[in-house]
Amino acid sequence: MDKSKRQFLQGSGAVIAGISLYVLTNGEVAGEQQKGAVKYAMLHDENKCIGCNACADNCRKVNQVPEGVARLEIIRTGPFGEYPNQYYHFTRKSCEQCEDSPCVHVCPTGAAFKDEKTGIVSVNSWKCVGCQYCIAACPYHIRFINPVTKAADKCDFCRETQLKQGKQPACVEACPTKALVFGDLNDPNSEIVKALEENPVYRNKRDLGTHPKLFRIQAKQGGINV
Repeated sequence: MDKSKRQFLQGSGAVIAGISLYVLTNGEVAGEQQKGAVKYAMLHDENKCIGCNACADNCRKVNQVPEGVARLEIIRTGPFGEYPNQYYHFTRKSCEQCEDSPCVHVCPTGAAFKDEKTGIVSVNSWKCVGCQYCIAACPYHIRFINPVTKAADKCDFCRETQLKQGKQPACVEACPTKALVFGDLNDPNSEIVKALEENPVYRNKRDLGTHPKLFRIQAKQGGINV
């Protein structure tokens, strides 16, 4: 990093943002209503996930993610139980799309930002100076430096690829078991709102107050439930 960038970073402070209020549904966040605004979120049904990695593979292809790094991973734990009645659990590791985003707060250049029109936390790679403040601040450890762009990178719900074309995120389109649901929390008729109303869900590290918008239906013992 050259001298001018070091001086800029040393003199920069963290960006301070307000904390959004939420409405609780089934003990989880459904999202505050904002007229004319969209608030995108995702739901991962761990009971339907079979760990095939089709989501991760399509994410890499559509978003041109270099080898050695990943915007999305499926983590397998297990086996549980006794042979031959054993089973695995599959969980999604990707950006949690926090409403109150630590990565945005600490970015000295504004490269990390939350799009007010969609609620999506994203990165302007051309603004990123590679300081890695956002990587250190993320409590979910999902950000990385893209070896090609040399900028911070992560899942952005395919904001610059699929969503621009009016499509669902690449992972959602690729999932063969419909384990992923994507939609607008501010639309009471959206598939994701209906799914949140009908199922008990959880979110990672909810106690930190980041208000993540990646919801999960916790896996039960056994195989796929379709």
